[in-house]
Amino acid sequence: MKFGAAVLRSYDSPFTVEDVVLETGPADGEILVRVAGCGMCRTDLAVRHSAGRSPLPAVLGHEGAGVVVETGGPDTGLSVGDHVVLSFDSCGHCRNCLGAAPAYCDSFAPLNLFGGRERNAARFTDAAGNALAPRWFGQSSFAAYAMVLARNAVRVDPALPLELLGPLGCGFLTGAGAVLNSFGAGPGDTVVVLGAGAVGLAAVMAATAAGAVTVAVDRYPERLALAERFHALPLDAASPDLPGRIRRLTDGGARFALDTTASARLINDALQALRPTGRLGLVARLHTTLPLEPGGLDRGRQISHICEGDAVPGLLIPRLTALWRAGRFPFDQLIRTYPLSDVNEAERDCDAGRVVKPVLIPDGGS
Repeated sequence: MKFGAAVLRSYDSPFTVEDVVLETGPADGEILVRVAGCGMCRTDLAVRHSAGRSPLPAVLGHEGAGVVVETGGPDTGLSVGDHVVLSFDSCGHCRNCLGAAPAYCDSFAPLNLFGGRERNAARFTDAAGNALAPRWFGQSSFAAYAMVLARNAVRVDPALPLELLGPLGCGFLTGAGAVLNSFGAGPGDTVVVLGAGAVGLAAVMAATAAGAVTVAVDRYPERLALAERFHALPLDAASPDLPGRIRRLTDGGARFALDTTASARLINDALQALRPTGRLGLVARLHTTLPLEPGGLDRGRQISHICEGDAVPGLLIPRLTALWRAGRFPFDQLIRTYPLSDVNEAERDCDAGRVVKPVLIPDGGS
């Protein structure tokens, strides 16, 4: 079958929207999904700076949602017509996958980032018959259709706004999962969120839904205004004595902090703002050595990396949609939709901070 997709052909060129070809139907355990919408994540755009490790040309996109149009084999657990949200790839059989920690799959990096799934990897070509890179995050959902393993798809209620649900598979899942899973935040806890982008604002909404007192730190007034709309206490990242201000807002220090910025200064400020035994989680990838200031880890404070919100997508995504229905996780307020043909405009707006979460709608899609 032939369908439209946004193809990135080189690390410094714009996307081109063109026809791609899927040579065969779903193999055992796979499903073919007609994409209703796909979020654009900064991880997609980071491919441009991957130093050649992420293979091109490729169809990116890893926050897809859509309708199952074909299944492969009898054991997918899904049926034609099911509405699904697509999440990250994992092997399903390593120690961490079996231990309900698929985000820490032994093969996470090669499967999701570096084209490492060898089985059925080469079925996608461009219209001229030239091979495209294996599926990005097991999806490549900047396209009208996506072929995925059924284990990476989560069935959702057809009454939900399907075209907006894709970011629940990664960006919103990461921020909310860090608060609900990694921290286990609850009523009376204090959570500081550094960076009010898509991941950070999802964390703010989840912390508010959990009953925690939340402080949002950012340098952009419009992002702080959004965080305040979701009941966070806003704090300018350039404020003098940032740790002291956070401690005053959190009655002596925060129990949890989540950094989405990879800023060494903010990471150290967050550590200084934690109460004894407090925990700082990092979700942004560090690109340089992280110097820690003396005393930052004193008194039982901890720092650790959090991947994909420590989530089992099949458990967390239904929880988030239930919170949305209850008016307690209004993620749709962060989204602006673009037709797939405007993928380059969406990237420019994302880079410039004019939109929190772009979602691409395949031309002619829902």
